[in-house]
Amino acid sequence: MVTDPAVAARPLDQIVGECVAAGVDLVQVRARDLSGRHLLAHTEAILRAARHAAETGNRAVRVVVNRHVDVALACGADGVHLGFDGMPVEAARLCLGPDAWIGVSAHDTEEVAAAHAAGADYAHLAPIHPPLSKAASRPPLGPAVLTEAAQTGLPILAQGGVTAENAAACLLAGAAGVAVTGTLLQATDPGAATRALRRHLTSGR
Repeated sequence: MVTDPAVAARPLDQIVGECVAAGVDLVQVRARDLSGRHLLAHTEAILRAARHAAETGNRAVRVVVNRHVDVALACGADGVHLGFDGMPVEAARLCLGPDAWIGVSAHDTEEVAAAHAAGADYAHLAPIHPPLSKAASRPPLGPAVLTEAAQTGLPILAQGGVTAENAAACLLAGAAGVAVTGTLLQATDPGAATRALRRHLTSGR
């Protein structure tokens, strides 16, 4: 689950709690319009909600912070997700330690291979389909590129236009999982949307 305050109809910590309780196991906190103490407070609220829902439901969840290594350190998040213009993976690893989850955003197989060589734990490959939560800025990659990127050996989360209906196909093409924003944040019932997505992911495996 990739958060976006601009898309959420309700407080994000509430939605995140519902989605983690229903099966989300990785939350990326993304809030491009926040910085400093406001981003820290926002991240702490999401982190509390995610971990409370996981503990209550006897589930596991990881929470990573988009781009901001300092915020990840300050709030005790599980790692960081780096954009194309972010800190190098190697530098983030030095800051966060060997057990942190470090992900990267990638748009082709070459970027995935470079992330793998740098020591990333996973990559978001996007857009597989036209995005649901924002206007498309790149042509969709489709399943063939997803298959090619997965052959690098780095776990790939398919991102961009992923729904319950096409999630299984992403796994069949080689993805280790999916990364979604609009499918959950724009849902009338985010918990039900999460459960539907997990059912299709299970069938894809």
